[in-house]
Amino acid sequence: MAYAIAIDGPAGAGKSTIAKLLAAKMNYIYVDTGAMYRAMAVYFSQNNVNPQDETAINKAVENVDITIEYMEGVQQVILNGENVTHLLRTEETGKMASLTSKYGAVRTKLVDLQRKLAKTTDVIMDGRDIGTTVLPDAFVKIFLTASSDARAKRRFDELSAKGEECDYEVIKADIEKRDYDDSHREISPLKQADDAVLVDTSDMNIEQVVAAITAIIEDKKQNLQ
Repeated sequence: MAYAIAIDGPAGAGKSTIAKLLAAKMNYIYVDTGAMYRAMAVYFSQNNVNPQDETAINKAVENVDITIEYMEGVQQVILNGENVTHLLRTEETGKMASLTSKYGAVRTKLVDLQRKLAKTTDVIMDGRDIGTTVLPDAFVKIFLTASSDARAKRRFDELSAKGEECDYEVIKADIEKRDYDDSHREISPLKQADDAVLVDTSDMNIEQVVAAITAIIEDKKQNLQ
């Protein structure tokens, strides 16, 4: 049986950080959905698909297969049997991904591929609508959140440590706006799935969060035995 873990939550909650640490600890595959969008963009670039031509995009996605593997602990993205990891962070790929990720056919295709991966491999996936839309049958669903104050402080501290000038109140206002926008968007709005476990990290460090979610997963596995 393959186990799928869905982690949803608002911006700045630490979803990707936690998901990657959990995947490494539990030997699951962390499904980097952003990397999959970039791999799709690589295909479009390699095949000279016009990013402004939605009809051409819709046709092209039918020929794409993307999966994620790990070699010596490092994520590798495989496009139609070819390792394209080294192409994902190029400027050309980034521009193409930005132009094409808006199309419904691209999202639909990638969601299908993500579900396919989750059926055959133990995975952890994070985002805004993983538990509600992408993996509605996930073994465990986590809704990871923290107060806007806590998230703003973490972001402020992160930017300050890099020597960047920043304003705490501006950061907090931006986070609250993103919360509102994500929760009110028409397609797959951010919301806690009915069967998701709420994990509020406002007063927790990273190690405590990883331990708490690991316990939730292990408890559910024990209950099945």
